Amino acid sequence: MTDSVFTRIIRRDIPAAIVFEDEQVIAFMDAGQVNPGHVLVATRRQVETFMELDEAQAAHLFAVAHRVARAVQAAYQPEGMTLLQTNKPAGWQTVPHVHVHVLPRYANDGVDLVWPRKDPPLAELQALAARIRL
Repeated sequence: MTDSVFTRIIRRDIPAAIVFEDEQVIAFMDAGQVNPGHVLVATRRQVETFMELDEAQAAHLFAVAHRVARAVQAAYQPEGMTLLQTNKPAGWQTVPHVHVHVLPRYANDGVDLVWPRKDPPLAELQALAARIRL
């Protein structure tokens, strides 16, 4: 796998505005700053998708995202907050390295997230659930 831009940030090959790091994750300002305070929380180890993490790694990633979200809320007082984690290009992932966007939101900020609702009947929802029931 080719090194991602995040791996290059972790190695300090390219500069970044880092807000937190530990042995498992790094959090830094998104260079694209959708809104001020937009932070990315990424695994230090380059793994493409969230499903490749074990449960403890996934929990730690989101625990740090939670800490970052609270810090962003305190610093910027946004009207809302979006946490977004995507996987593979069809799932909107643009960097093949697991990360969570912590995005402060404001009314009419131009950010849009839409998908077409299918509204299947309950019987179909139950059949879909049966395929993944834990």
